[in-house]
Amino acid sequence: MPSPNIVLIFMDDLGWRDLGCSGSTFYETPHLDALCRQGMRFDRGYAACPVCSPSRASLMTGRHPARVGVTDWIDHTGTAHPMHGRVIDAPYIHHLPEEGKPLAQAMREAGYATWHVGKWHLGMSDHYPERYGFDINIGGCWWGHPRNGYFSPYGIETLPEGPEGEFLSDRLTDEAIRLIENAQQDRPFFLNLCHYAVHTPIQAKAQDIARFEAKAKKWGLDQINPYATGEKHPTVEHGAHHVQRRTIQSDPVYAALMWNLDENVGRLVEALQRTGRWENTLLIFTSDNGGLATAEGSPTCNAPASEGKGWLYEGGLRVPMFAVWPGVIEPMTQTDVPAYTPDFYPTFLEAAGQPLDPGQHRDGTSLVPVLRGRELEERPLFWHYPHYGNQGGRPGAAVLMGDYKLIQCFEDDHLELYNVTDDVAETQDLSARMPEKAAQLLQLLQQWQKEAGAKFPQKNPDYQP
Repeated sequence: MPSPNIVLIFMDDLGWRDLGCSGSTFYETPHLDALCRQGMRFDRGYAACPVCSPSRASLMTGRHPARVGVTDWIDHTGTAHPMHGRVIDAPYIHHLPEEGKPLAQAMREAGYATWHVGKWHLGMSDHYPERYGFDINIGGCWWGHPRNGYFSPYGIETLPEGPEGEFLSDRLTDEAIRLIENAQQDRPFFLNLCHYAVHTPIQAKAQDIARFEAKAKKWGLDQINPYATGEKHPTVEHGAHHVQRRTIQSDPVYAALMWNLDENVGRLVEALQRTGRWENTLLIFTSDNGGLATAEGSPTCNAPASEGKGWLYEGGLRVPMFAVWPGVIEPMTQTDVPAYTPDFYPTFLEAAGQPLDPGQHRDGTSLVPVLRGRELEERPLFWHYPHYGNQGGRPGAAVLMGDYKLIQCFEDDHLELYNVTDDVAETQDLSARMPEKAAQLLQLLQQWQKEAGAKFPQKNPDYQP
């Protein structure tokens, strides 16, 4: 059987509960829901980091952001970092490193055409996708969000302007479809489709907004204050940190942005079917971090998962994730196997019939056995975020093993332990009741941090409580 085409749809800030198939009732995603039913849903899908650039670096390397050295979003202005609080943010690099073999280069060496379409945010122009193995780059630059908005003129240097008023998600989908239509029939392709949606600014087409304004009014959501203010996880040591937290999904503009995204995924799949590519395509859909729920307008809500983007709680790390591979993945299946961003590199290699490269994708595990209906041996997943998040999160690290997740807080070294299977909202800190489990997971985390060369924040000598 020929090597499958591989399509990764990698969203920006899309929350765990933002799809109908993952629990949303206000947002409408019929194409994505139908697509998910054709394959396997990962109910414990995670991003490598609670913010964007580190997860994207992890995708390209098969390594954890701490090992790569990109541990926070890349700030090209130099004004946001380091942040100072009780501690000072750890240093990190501001571009994707050049050593090793990036994912796109590995796919190109395997005979694939390699295309990047959409957001990149992994360095300035001398570190754009072409440098890392992509034959074509459309729309990928140093921007972390649509700085000029979602309507043309965009001002994106790697995307020729469209007609005034053209919508960015439509345009990126058009470009991806054009690549598929013009592709060589005898050569597989790797399409890395990274939508700028649903990152701020939250914008959508007027007719789509009107649809969800009417729905919000019909449901009475326009009469409900969606926000709560306060600290959900206070401790005596670090005191209260007040955030504006959205408690329900009710924003008509965000819903309209989701509706447009869903339509475009439907158009992409139709193009794959029309060109005869669909039956031999592995498609994975996921996000770079959890939904934005505690700052910058807080446009979505990840409940019952706690918090959102920028936090080490489940709302910041859990993301929608599903895979479709006709003839390989049994339709309408789901799995509780934990999976996260570094796993895509070895998964794509194995799917393409290539030997794995554990020296490169050191933190990733191929998910192909899971896609074929088998289990993986239980393993820990790690997170290391030694930074203050723009959304209220604090510097820390975490490890997940089985049902239990330990969070290590760097400001004051306190620990939090949760059973995230029974308590996805992380309301019951078990660290005092289960000190042996907390100590076991902390040792596992610290051993990995040392092995990965993780960097830590430093105490702030000028801190005033």
